[in-house]
Amino acid sequence: MGWIGETIESFKSIKIRKVLSQAVSFGLIVSMASMIWKGLMCWTGSESPVVVVLSESMEPGFARGDILFLHMNEDPIRAGEIVVYKIEGQVIPIVHRVIKVHETRDTGEVYILTKGDNNEFDDILLYAKDQLWLERQHLMGKAVGFLPYVGYATIIMTEMPIIKYITIGIMGLLVLTSKD
Repeated sequence: MGWIGETIESFKSIKIRKVLSQAVSFGLIVSMASMIWKGLMCWTGSESPVVVVLSESMEPGFARGDILFLHMNEDPIRAGEIVVYKIEGQVIPIVHRVIKVHETRDTGEVYILTKGDNNEFDDILLYAKDQLWLERQHLMGKAVGFLPYVGYATIIMTEMPIIKYITIGIMGLLVLTSKD
């Protein structure tokens, strides 16, 4: 009959109870992952407690595909720290080093200038139009740890969506054709 015929037959033989059981199990996994993520957000004070380095701009300190763990608190920002920031109108956050901090004496506001370790110039050209400094509101967090190259799976699935769809398809077939 062939592989395709056997797969179709296995779809026909799936009982409604098994499908419901798998749907509930999948829902529980998604809910648990969401709760863990929200818990990490509360614990770290960051809207995104984990980010993937997407470019070579921070080499040799961080390589493309490294996963960074972020934390955000009220401690002062210091030159030399690695921060992740997001500019209004841009979707992807940027991981760069603080090279200059300016604090106004009268208001206490802090202004930050960043630069990628592997970049020749500071990040002013990356900021929004007419923006010369980052403010605390732009920061998502400070890097407090990392895992080298683990984030490459995310990069591959983003840059080559066909891999993501093939992986999802294979996983779906494995779940549907598994025997209890």
